[in-house]
Amino acid sequence: MSASLNVAASVVAATVSAGGPACAGPLPVLGRDVTVPLVTGGEVTYAALDYAASAPALQRVWDDVAAYAPYYGSVHRGAGYLSQLSTDLFEQSRATVAAFLDCRPADQVVFTRSTTDSLNLLAAVLPAGCQVFVFETEHHASLLPWADAQVTYLNAPRTPDEAVATLERALADRDPYGPALVCVTGASNVTGELWPVKELAAAAHAHGARIVLDAAQLAPHHPVSVRDLDVDWVAFSGHKLYAPFGSGVLAGRADWLQEAEPYLAGGGASRKVARRADGGVDVEWHTTAARHEAGSPNVIGVYSIASACRALQEAGFEDLVARERHLIAKVREGLAEVPAVRVLSLFGDDAPRVGVISFVVDGWNSSHFAAALSAEYGIGVRDGLFCAHPLVRTLLGSEPQAQGECGAPEAAPGERSLNAIRVSFGAGTPDEHVERFVRAVRELVADGAKWQYRTEEGRCVPAV
Repeated sequence: MSASLNVAASVVAATVSAGGPACAGPLPVLGRDVTVPLVTGGEVTYAALDYAASAPALQRVWDDVAAYAPYYGSVHRGAGYLSQLSTDLFEQSRATVAAFLDCRPADQVVFTRSTTDSLNLLAAVLPAGCQVFVFETEHHASLLPWADAQVTYLNAPRTPDEAVATLERALADRDPYGPALVCVTGASNVTGELWPVKELAAAAHAHGARIVLDAAQLAPHHPVSVRDLDVDWVAFSGHKLYAPFGSGVLAGRADWLQEAEPYLAGGGASRKVARRADGGVDVEWHTTAARHEAGSPNVIGVYSIASACRALQEAGFEDLVARERHLIAKVREGLAEVPAVRVLSLFGDDAPRVGVISFVVDGWNSSHFAAALSAEYGIGVRDGLFCAHPLVRTLLGSEPQAQGECGAPEAAPGERSLNAIRVSFGAGTPDEHVERFVRAVRELVADGAKWQYRTEEGRCVPAV
């Protein structure tokens, strides 16, 4: 072990050795004590219930990053002490992520900017003539990157078994000799429902196709094993895994990644560059993950992902899942007691899910309802189509190809809109936040908003 690696290990140990909190309660996150003003007067502790968009950073992650920050340096090409130390931490982080995902020995872990970036990277390295199969239920990050391939969009299934059968029928009709890729979510960013990933992977492989798992909503809530699920690649984002913005992962089989041109051309991706006699340039690209990591990488972002992976593993997914199920039951039981509320679901009430629940309220514009939750109760949720337009349109009973915006609709307060409200939570959510949310829903439905609201630039906001 190098001297820098010894120091790097001690930097990690300085924060890791303290350990995490008991998993019976929420994990400490940044912002847990932030207070926000209410339009009705006074202040309240902010209830962050928009984890599906971005989860708050774990305090443990922030502490790890703060401990490393004085040692920050450029990676891979520096002779200086801090550069070597940072390189060691960067590569340790790659190994930590590989262990977190239970990758196979030959798998590569490529660091990207986000899930969207990871899936666009994979789309860029598809072999010529590759056929792609994707359900209309996907987040746009999974739905849209495949423009240069032959894409088959599959209709929304209404049961897990139907999902597998739909995929098998589509794969049976494909060109059996060409490459093919299936893209599927692990947990819906709209309904929170878990998808039958292992069964879909088996179906894909039985028909000679590969499969990539969008684990953006799954990895923060459940363990993800590349080996057990038998997926070829997995993608996820740091900002949903209790780490700060700007980092993501694509992990899995190396061959398509090694055979394709680099996703970005530049320093770091190139192993050798030489001028030719005719004045041109010859380039030999790396065959490691560096091939697709050109430029100066987001070292702190990568390290924060590794810190989050360690923190979740040490907290114990079994305990985290059990506590989240407790919160899910609180929310679902509370919403079930309000007749005006309709929870959106593909697979039905009994389907296993993560802490993501979308719903509509009779007589309410979704933007108006979300604005009232924020302004009058200090609760942050999301409204709109959640960058999954075809799925939300299908769940709301409109045509899946109907147009819509990711943000709030233009409808005024009180007018119906083809949008929904999403509440989402996770390892850092206290019971009080979901209890306040349920109480607020009951009060708003029963008594209406206490304040007047208006539409401003497409969003519903309190009238001043």
